[in-house]
Amino acid sequence: MSNTKAPRVEIHYCLQCRWLLRAAWLAQELLSTFESDLGEVALVPGTGGVFDILCDEQLIYSRKREGRFPEAKEIKQLVRDQVSPDKDLGHSDR
Repeated sequence: MSNTKAPRVEIHYCLQCRWLLRAAWLAQELLSTFESDLGEVALVPGTGGVFDILCDEQLIYSRKREGRFPEAKEIKQLVRDQVSPDKDLGHSDR
């Protein structure tokens, strides 16, 4: 890995809605896919129905904005576009 700081992904999830398992599953998917490309995937508890995903402090997905939960495939594509645009995601690119 280069000397530049590896990207950080944050998954903000709602405690009240009990979305921890969904957030943790998505974090595991990202860590498995981007083993050496990410520096950290953080789970950030919140309230009010939040389920937002940020990459280096830039909002890349919001459940409230989109009106639905993300598919793992689309989050992988959004993260890839930010951290490693040339990375082949295999079946997630189809």
